[in-house]
Amino acid sequence: MPHRTFFAFLFPSILAMVLFITLPILSVVVQSLYHQPDAILTVVENCDPFSCTKSTKVDTAAMAAFKAEHPMGQFAGLDNYTNHNHLALADLGQIWAEGGGLGAMASKLMNLPFYRALAFTLTYCFLVTPFAMALGFCIALAVNTLNPLLKGPAIFVSILPMIITPLVGSLIVAWMFNPQGIIGATLQALTGDPKLSLRASPVLTWIVLLGYGIWTNGPFSFVVFYAGLQSVPQDTVESARIDGASRWEIIRFVTIPHLAPLATFVALVQLMDNFRVFEPVVGFSAEANATSLSWLVFNDLVSQDSQQFGSAGATSVLTIAGVLVLLAPVLVRTWRDFNRKVV
Repeated sequence: MPHRTFFAFLFPSILAMVLFITLPILSVVVQSLYHQPDAILTVVENCDPFSCTKSTKVDTAAMAAFKAEHPMGQFAGLDNYTNHNHLALADLGQIWAEGGGLGAMASKLMNLPFYRALAFTLTYCFLVTPFAMALGFCIALAVNTLNPLLKGPAIFVSILPMIITPLVGSLIVAWMFNPQGIIGATLQALTGDPKLSLRASPVLTWIVLLGYGIWTNGPFSFVVFYAGLQSVPQDTVESARIDGASRWEIIRFVTIPHLAPLATFVALVQLMDNFRVFEPVVGFSAEANATSLSWLVFNDLVSQDSQQFGSAGATSVLTIAGVLVLLAPVLVRTWRDFNRKVV
């Protein structure tokens, strides 16, 4: 293919990536270096016929003039990254100096908003991703053995969680776990604790969020693995059966190696998606017991006092960095496998 034709073919994709991915990321990085200016206060004197009193109020005219001159806010450098709401370097130094054992230090660390959100985000990623992949793979194996007449309904039921809008699905499940809901009332009856609820129990909140994540992520793995099962070489499977291999041995030594590249793809996609977990936290109103990095961005942007664009930008940049670090081992392994096959 001539270079000119090749470039013309790729140009629309390159332009879309620059406009909708590269430039927004650069804008977020720049915005993360600024923060909203502190309120400019002025002292005013209020007098009545008997006395005069002084009070402090926000100088709206000065604030408007400052915002007009500095539309992005006040330059803060890396302060948005190192302050209490993010990496909290000063707080980490104080926690390290105080010591008190790993348990005490972990407890203090969980009081910092960024690390509390990071802990839930990583837990969600490392538990939901493998369990959802395993669930999808098992369902794919089961559906693949069904009678052709039953495969259609089984596939529809299997992908149903993926059809439901994530926020709507989380709201429905949250209502079921409400103390007046069928699951919430059943749990209270079984445990004998009339106060047991998602909002009152951080452990129950985390368990429900993780279970909901596995349930909603499983269908994607199922679809990919089910499609991959259709390409498994049947000659190899029949040869294994003739040699006396059991069903488990066929799955272990024939099916799983054949689907390994697909498993890498599914892991990449779901790790990226799970690291940005947001809808379950909002749908379950779980921010008191479980927050994520994406929820921190949302919280900064809908702050009742003022929108914290710089803080939201810093959290977004740290989230992007976290995704890159998380995907690095998988990408390196994929690159090595590719080079090995080429050689």
